[in-house]
Amino acid sequence: MKNNLVVFSALVLGVAALAQAQGQVPTKIAVINVQTAILSTKDGQKAAAELQAQFSPRQQDLEKKQTELTALQDQLRKGSATMSEDAKTKLMRDIDATTTRVNRDTQDARSDLEEAQGKLMQELGGKMMAVMEKYAMQNGYAVVMDVSNPQTPVLWAASSVEITNDIVKLYDQAYPGVAAAPAVPVARPPAAAKQPAAPPAKK
Repeated sequence: MKNNLVVFSALVLGVAALAQAQGQVPTKIAVINVQTAILSTKDGQKAAAELQAQFSPRQQDLEKKQTELTALQDQLRKGSATMSEDAKTKLMRDIDATTTRVNRDTQDARSDLEEAQGKLMQELGGKMMAVMEKYAMQNGYAVVMDVSNPQTPVLWAASSVEITNDIVKLYDQAYPGVAAAPAVPVARPPAAAKQPAAPPAKK
């Protein structure tokens, strides 16, 4: 999901409002792992389970096609020394066609999965932002930084300023959804199939 996460690099939250409400400028800094927070909420767990159910059939289909491709590659490797040139040529064409199909289907599945994950993170990220901003303002934080974003310049952070668990609890209170079964990582398509090297020429 990393390419589709809602980005919260370094957020200055409610400084003016806090200054008026409390008569002072907040100075505390907090860090949050937004990716973990979103996926730990009831909404996030439910959405992850739904994505798993949606893409699992495609994952299984890709695994089946990959198995078929591997079988063809094994057949060529084991029989290249004894099969006729015509049979070898046909088998290599079958391998080429199957490799192309597996790679295309894998890329399509990966693109669809990333798009679905992006929509999920955008939708839940908006709700998370509202909860996080309210929390920051009520607790006197001037800056909240997202440590799940590799672009955030956070080299070290004390555990005492970690607010991820607090935000998850507040999110679930604000948006009380029905908890899904234990979240299962969303299946990812297998790596693209590699074209086998041509067998040595028959002597």
